[in-house]
Amino acid sequence: MNIRLNTENDIDKIVEIWFEGFKLAHNFIQEDYWKLNMAAMKETYLPMSQSYILEVNDIAVGFISMIEDYLAALFISPQEQGKGYGKILLNHVKDLKKSMNLKVYQENESAIRFYQKNGFVITSESIDENTSFKEYVMTWEKNTKKVL
Repeated sequence: MNIRLNTENDIDKIVEIWFEGFKLAHNFIQEDYWKLNMAAMKETYLPMSQSYILEVNDIAVGFISMIEDYLAALFISPQEQGKGYGKILLNHVKDLKKSMNLKVYQENESAIRFYQKNGFVITSESIDENTSFKEYVMTWEKNTKKVL
């Protein structure tokens, strides 16, 4: 298992993982909407973020993308989900950051549970301007208390 920064050669694979994962996690949003956004993901969002790829046996199985302290994306290939890879990627970024925030659709209950289990708390609500779906803003802060 290996975690590394993405390169330009990874973009198509990341977009593929993102699209397949998004369809699975967000089946309440029409697939056509995400197909229309694939180019923006590839040409705008991924280049502006810092993305880490998780490889298993030299095959990319997931990625996490950060824009400063904003967790912009965390996706695992659907066939690789449930193996702890999301937690591994999240912990990798937690080691690098003091705090993080993210937005998650309220209808994506499994993602909300995942983030809560990993120390995120709901701090506010908003509405996604593009889809009109309600979302939560969630925040995580590193516990800096020292145990004696």
